[in-house]
Amino acid sequence: MAPRFFVGGADTVLAAESDFPLPEPVVRHARVLRLAPGDASTLFDGRGGSHAATLVELGKRHALARIGAHDAAEAEPPFRVTLAQGLAGGDKMDWLIEKAVELGVAAIQPLQASRSVVRLSGERAQKRQAHWQALVQAACEQCGRNRLPAVAEVTNLDTWLARVAPSGNGTRLLLSPRAAYSLPALVAERREALLADGVTLLIGPEGGLAPEEEQAALQAGFTGVSLGPRILRTETAGLACLATLNALLGGF
Repeated sequence: MAPRFFVGGADTVLAAESDFPLPEPVVRHARVLRLAPGDASTLFDGRGGSHAATLVELGKRHALARIGAHDAAEAEPPFRVTLAQGLAGGDKMDWLIEKAVELGVAAIQPLQASRSVVRLSGERAQKRQAHWQALVQAACEQCGRNRLPAVAEVTNLDTWLARVAPSGNGTRLLLSPRAAYSLPALVAERREALLADGVTLLIGPEGGLAPEEEQAALQAGFTGVSLGPRILRTETAGLACLATLNALLGGF
């Protein structure tokens, strides 16, 4: 497959049969891949679809690509999922964000919960958010998605629940080992609503959500669901739910 590059920006215009100057990060990536003039690539700007492109010039800091035809094909699943993820420690957050993008997540909301090992605020939180958004971009380039999921700013769980509670939009699911309702059973009952209105999926950090946090989520309109008798790690739980939703709702 030809390498894929994200070239989005407020002023980006990809027009067929025009020459497009590649952004400097893409130039560096092209040099790492040892591309040469005449090599094919695919460019996308995040607004939908992609363009075939041919490298015309490649210098140390400058490159030019000839834009080809627009391809309107998309790789999005037929449902929208927002992953509200309790902050995970180490490299776990990076890993799960990358894999969630591959599995079709539409948006990611990092949450500071009472049992979160990692504590982020201020400038440090902003840097992590930018880092995660860069991971999203790289994952979209790799997996063939043309629309980039947005990573929201790190928010306290209680603050976020208070904000989403009044909206009432879409199905809200809380993954909990204490829930008696299985995710496949819920999908079978609410299939059309899930496809039409989307899903917000709340996953706790290491150690899970505290009982009072689970109760607050239930009061905010979330439905507790489980994936069976085994306890999944936080970096596994959301991905298992995304894979289940893809399998049951046509995402694969």
